[in-house]
Amino acid sequence: MSNPTQLPTDWRFELTEHEGKSVILIKFEYQPEYNRLVRSITGTRWSRTQKAWYVIDTPMYRQRFGLKTEPVGKEVLLHIHPINQPALYTFIETLKLKAYSQSTITTYRNEFAQLLYALKDKPVEDLDIARLRSYFLYCLETLKLSENTLHSRINAVKFYYEQVLHREKFFFEIPRPKKPSILPKVINAQDIKKLFTVTTNLKHNTMLKLCYGMGLRVSEIVNLKITDIDSKNGQVLIARAKGKKDRYVNLPESILLQLREYYKAYKPKKYLFEGQYGDQYSKRSAQQVFKAALKKAAINKDVGIHGLRHSFATHLLEAGTDVKFIQELLGHNDIKTTLIYTHVSQKDIKKIKSPLDSL
Repeated sequence: MSNPTQLPTDWRFELTEHEGKSVILIKFEYQPEYNRLVRSITGTRWSRTQKAWYVIDTPMYRQRFGLKTEPVGKEVLLHIHPINQPALYTFIETLKLKAYSQSTITTYRNEFAQLLYALKDKPVEDLDIARLRSYFLYCLETLKLSENTLHSRINAVKFYYEQVLHREKFFFEIPRPKKPSILPKVINAQDIKKLFTVTTNLKHNTMLKLCYGMGLRVSEIVNLKITDIDSKNGQVLIARAKGKKDRYVNLPESILLQLREYYKAYKPKKYLFEGQYGDQYSKRSAQQVFKAALKKAAINKDVGIHGLRHSFATHLLEAGTDVKFIQELLGHNDIKTTLIYTHVSQKDIKKIKSPLDSL
């Protein structure tokens, strides 16, 4: 890290998740000298989605920014007092028995472990509502957790008291912070086309086209099996997607020939997209394929591969597709989740003239 210059007192630091990593956001009112100062700190990056500078959350940066140094991620598991370790094991077992996804189990485990770590030798089952309220206030005011991270921690602790200890409605008295209303990042159709044009690798091109053309999550594209594709009926089974729901989506007609060409060239055995050694293609690799294509196409957007799914939904909406059909294709349980794309679509809003133009 660069020379530890005294940082301005009006800088704010927030602990949150960004692109799957624990990070520290650095926030301040814009001033040219502040921008120069933050750039002088080794490892800082700018996030368009968070609209803030950030660094990876490490003890070194926490000490530099005057934040309380706590174990990060799964490291906290090594610092739980023996008196609360049985509670953690039971917590994880219950999540597994209820067949939660591995990613949810990992997130809940790490968040619940933070509470156990803070309790030291006090048994977690003895906590009352007042103590829990104090703990979550500590997370907000002292640890500077973001709203999303705090929601995740509350959900994990709520699971323990209601699903493991069976204390029904235990959390009714604990208020939740209001989540920021963030609109999905969408890529316009011209840039989507450009993205495909610059992606000359057949496997990568096919993967990105299917992500966009069927509105898939990255987990869904890497989980696609050859047997899920019904080219005769023009349908693809998305099996055990988010929420363990199956659904059918339409296979784009325009990709049929390319899909056959891809199959002949790569001869996948089980999964449609397989890694170098025949195993399942990783989500991280798919993300990297998208990021490389974005850079090659000179598309200056801070967006992940999930942006193709957002773009699919928005472009369907702008083409006049009923939002109920879009909900079915995306696999949303609640129509409210799909309706967010009505706030992203600019088709009708662009037709509205400013009163300035009428003067």
